[in-house]
Amino acid sequence: MNSGTHLEDEQLNLLAQQDYILLENFFTEDVLTQIEVFFETTRSSGVLEKAAIGTKDNEKIISEIRGDHIYWLDKVRDQFELPIFDQLEVVMSTLNRSFFLSLSDYEFHLALYPPGTYYKKHLDQFKARNNRMISMIIYLNPDWKTGDGGELKIYPSNSDPILIPPTYNRCILFRSDALYHEVLLSHKMRRSITGWMLYQPSPVASIPGV
Repeated sequence: MNSGTHLEDEQLNLLAQQDYILLENFFTEDVLTQIEVFFETTRSSGVLEKAAIGTKDNEKIISEIRGDHIYWLDKVRDQFELPIFDQLEVVMSTLNRSFFLSLSDYEFHLALYPPGTYYKKHLDQFKARNNRMISMIIYLNPDWKTGDGGELKIYPSNSDPILIPPTYNRCILFRSDALYHEVLLSHKMRRSITGWMLYQPSPVASIPGV
């Protein structure tokens, strides 16, 4: 399996043109194995928390808007059990070099949508927290089938809405300030690693996610 961490010029050009790109087979098989163990250990230990909306100082849990449970990742604490941070930094470096950005940090969490949950249409960037530049999701759902729900519905500015199934090891990158999106009702457990590339370091807060 080839890793999708390396971004080709064609993919970067497409990101600039349409505000999002899809990358298949993002992690290698050995990394996926470690992710599976880490995700299940984290889930079974009960540390996944009901996600909120808003900034850290004004967060609210509103199940009618989003229903996922999350666990914030920490590079120092989690790097030995979850070997993904080098890949994330490669992506950040590539985006900086290709688009002359000033990304200097990132924040990611595990996201789990139980059956019957969703996340209504939103942007990942808002006035109270505007340092998120690029949103990034890697899906972890083996054997996802039509009818399982949980699709990411995106609203590109230059086309009709698009449905993206959350299939295993698929990654989507998109502009946090430009692409409205929602998570449709999931009929079975839906998992991902979700996060943002940031202009500068910022304290972890409960913020929009997919």
